Amino acid sequence: MSEQNICDTPPSVVAAAAEPLQKKQASSAAPVSQCTGQGISECARAPVDVGNEGMGTFGSRMLSSDRNVFEYNAWDHVEPDDEHLKYAEEQIRLHHEHPVPKDKREKYNTQPAAFWDSFYENNNNKFFKDRHWLRIEFAELFEWTTSRKSAEESNSISTIEAIGVDAVCVTASKNGMATEVAIGEKFRIMEVGCGAGNAVFPLLADIYDPRLFVYACDYSKAAVDVVKSSDTYDESRCSAFVWDLSSTELPSQVAPGCIDVLLMVFVFSALHPDQWSQAVENAYRLLKPGGILLFRDYGRNDLTQLRFKKSRLLEDNLYIRGDGTRVYFFTNEELATIFGKRFIVRQNAIDRRLLVNRKRELKMYRVWLQAKFCKPINKDN
Repeated sequence: MSEQNICDTPPSVVAAAAEPLQKKQASSAAPVSQCTGQGISECARAPVDVGNEGMGTFGSRMLSSDRNVFEYNAWDHVEPDDEHLKYAEEQIRLHHEHPVPKDKREKYNTQPAAFWDSFYENNNNKFFKDRHWLRIEFAELFEWTTSRKSAEESNSISTIEAIGVDAVCVTASKNGMATEVAIGEKFRIMEVGCGAGNAVFPLLADIYDPRLFVYACDYSKAAVDVVKSSDTYDESRCSAFVWDLSSTELPSQVAPGCIDVLLMVFVFSALHPDQWSQAVENAYRLLKPGGILLFRDYGRNDLTQLRFKKSRLLEDNLYIRGDGTRVYFFTNEELATIFGKRFIVRQNAIDRRLLVNRKRELKMYRVWLQAKFCKPINKDN
C-alpha cells in the first residue's frame, strides 16, 4: 500500500520544487489538536518566518490577499473559498447519486491486495518519489541518534557494539517517547505499507547508526518483491515481508512490543472502515510503551476526492481508483476517535495547500492529515 499520486508530496516539498525558498525548513502541517486523548480543539496557525527575500520557510507561505494568489505556485494553510466549497458540495452529491454498482462492490473488498499487486507489477519502483521530506515532518525518525555517520564510521561503531558495551549514549525524551538508546540496543523502525521502499531506503541511506533496524511490510507481495530486489536492500539492516495491517495476527518477523517508531504514510486510507479497529490494535501491540506512530494520509474534500467521476464511490468517503485500489478521506475528528481509544494523541494536524496553475489561473486545494500517536508508558498514562 502507498499513496497513489506523486502530487501527494507534503506541501513543504512541493514548495521546494515550485519556488526557491530558504534552506531552513519547518513542518507544513498546521496544528488542530495536540497532546489530547480525544476531541478536537482549534489552535493558532504556524507563525511565519520571513527571510531576506520576503519568503517564509516551507509550510509558512501565507496568502494575505486573493489578489496575490497567482504570484506563486503554492500557498500554505489556505481555507477553501465559497466557490470551491460549492464545487465540493456538488461533487460529493454527484458521487452519492452514482456510486459503484452493487454487483461490483464485493470484488474490491474481497482481495484488495490483488489490485496493489497489479499496480506494482506494472509500475515497479518508478511511480513514487523518495520521501526525503520525512526529516521535516517526522523528526522522531532521526532525533534518537546524535549524528548521521559515514559508512566507515558506522563500521567502527559496529565493532564497539559487538563487544557488548551497554552504556547509554543517547537520551531522546520527546513527548513521552521511550528515552534511552544504548550502544548495544537496536532502535527499531517499522513501516507499514512500505510500497516500493520510498521511505525505507532514504532512511537507511541517511542513518548509518548501526543500532538502526528497519522492518518494511506491505500486504502486496509484488511491492515487497520490489523492495527485496533493490541493490540497496541489506538484510543486516532491514527485513521486508508481506503482512496485512488488518490481520488478526501480528507478523512472525516482529516481536510484540519491540517497535520504537511505527510509520504509516498514505496507508490507513487503503483499509475498509470495518478494519480500522483491528489495525489500531495491531499497531498498539507492535509498539514499545512510549513508542510513537507517525501518520499521514488524505483529508476530507482533498482534490483527489473531488476529482473522482461517477461510479467510484464505494461507501461514504471510501472510493475506488481506476486501478481498483481503495482510498478513504479522513477528518481530524475521525482520527481522534479511531486512535484516541488506545493512544495518546500528540499531534492531530491538518495540512491545507493551495496549488496554483499560474498560466491557466486554476486553483487546486489539497488536504492532508498528519498525526502522531504515542503508546502510553503504563496503563495509567
